Amino acid sequence: MISPWRLARAGILGINCRNHDFISRYNDRRYYPLVDDKLQTRLLAEKMQIGAPRLRQVIRQQHQINHVGELLQTLDSFVLKPAKGSGGKGIWVITGRHGDRFIKASGAEVGLVDIQRHMSNTLAGVYSLAGTADVVLIEDVIQCDERLQRYSHEGVPDIRIIVFQGYPVMAMLRLATHASDGKANLHQGAVGVGLDIASGRFLNAVQYSHLLSRHPDTGMLLKDIVVDGWHDMLVLAARCFEMTRLGYIGADMVVDRQHGPQLLELNARPGLAIQVANGFGLLPRLRHIEKLASERRLQSCEQRVDYVMSAFAASA
Repeated sequence: MISPWRLARAGILGINCRNHDFISRYNDRRYYPLVDDKLQTRLLAEKMQIGAPRLRQVIRQQHQINHVGELLQTLDSFVLKPAKGSGGKGIWVITGRHGDRFIKASGAEVGLVDIQRHMSNTLAGVYSLAGTADVVLIEDVIQCDERLQRYSHEGVPDIRIIVFQGYPVMAMLRLATHASDGKANLHQGAVGVGLDIASGRFLNAVQYSHLLSRHPDTGMLLKDIVVDGWHDMLVLAARCFEMTRLGYIGADMVVDRQHGPQLLELNARPGLAIQVANGFGLLPRLRHIEKLASERRLQSCEQRVDYVMSAFAASA
């Protein structure tokens, strides 16, 4: 067991410090619904002209489920997502069809009845944060950039960026595995790859907190990973500060092969495993941003991104 002294020396941000010093202090609870409800996030992103996967339909009531087969007949792939879910719970990614059966990202097949049952459970709040009634979002599947997709398995890789006061301060790439059922959630078995905030290049990789050099399913060597269009990715993340008025958030994004960076969702209580993926603590960077003069914290998104790319480069 690692002592608290060693964790503090490494700059590790703990859950109590995160909750008290950053979430409670910088996240006004009035704005939580903007990120806790993915439908509100989507509508706000559209208003702010921030790219996101196409929204096909919103299922709000049970009677709509009886007719959903008509829509799904026209789609070869789609994503079912609870608007108020967290941690990837309740998300079904359908990547193809086999006759009248639907193929999930993991390769498992489900029927229309299974999908309708899943939707009913979602409406009942089975996957929502507080067990309250929910809605189902039906979205297009991201056509991931091929250079990143080859590192993932049975699912689309995504990028989590921690944004503090509008400054992107730490990032990781999350790679789906068979163990994670094609989802990019670390606690379910996805691989976390720490990324240099200055370049989008590989720093470190873990699965279940154990160091990795290769993907456990694909065997791909992870040290060669680099995210193209990195500056644009960071600018998109920085814009989410103005969009939500929340000072401490996690922005989850993907790289679409045609449309570039796309926003998946936002989190007002992002987890701490990103530090394990990067191999160092987040706290020194957060304190650094806190100390910046107020006039500097009011820079444009591009200026804030340029600042962190210089101040927090892996070689800095």
